[in-house]
Amino acid sequence: MKPVKSRKDIVVLDTSLFVNPDVRNDFGSSPTEAVKGFVAIAERIPALEFYMPSSIFRELMNFVDQRKIPGSFLSIVHQKSPSKHELTCPAFLLYELIEDIRDRINKGLRIAEKAVRNAGKVDEREVIQGVRKSYREALREGIIDSKEDVDLIRLAKELNALLVTVDHGAIAWAEKLGVRWLLPEKFRDYLMSFIEAENKGRKAAPKKQGISK
Repeated sequence: MKPVKSRKDIVVLDTSLFVNPDVRNDFGSSPTEAVKGFVAIAERIPALEFYMPSSIFRELMNFVDQRKIPGSFLSIVHQKSPSKHELTCPAFLLYELIEDIRDRINKGLRIAEKAVRNAGKVDEREVIQGVRKSYREALREGIIDSKEDVDLIRLAKELNALLVTVDHGAIAWAEKLGVRWLLPEKFRDYLMSFIEAENKGRKAAPKKQGISK
């Protein structure tokens, strides 16, 4: 019988898996503990290969206590920068990006206009906080706004890998490029499914029978 999930799958990891407090608790209470918890599970799954763009890895190192990160993390999670010369971009994505940026600029303008109209009516600090929150939602949510995001998506595309990130902008553009993705909230279940399948395979394997003379 063919073993379950015998094909090696490739997974590209984002910093948010270990840093975002809403999702890292599946592996640990802090970024450092989350990395250690991930390693304890990942090293039991030879069917998976894990990658992280070099820029993302450097970003992660700013959040953890490097002295407490197990050395096996470096052998389990491969650092690799995406090729900067081979990946082509479909023209429709450029048009969509330009349209999206224009819409966001218009939203930002309307937010600024609303803040000006409210000036003097409410507390200045309240106005500033409201502008910052609305401006951030209008211009930054759902868009890739850093080179690290670009590296993440391009590496997943290049390796035909599963992308694990909480960043909705990265997810939106991953979908446009046909990249598979998974929210970190389900990542531990995904990993455990490989371990469970491996355990079932071992139990189902027929025992060798002695040869009678």
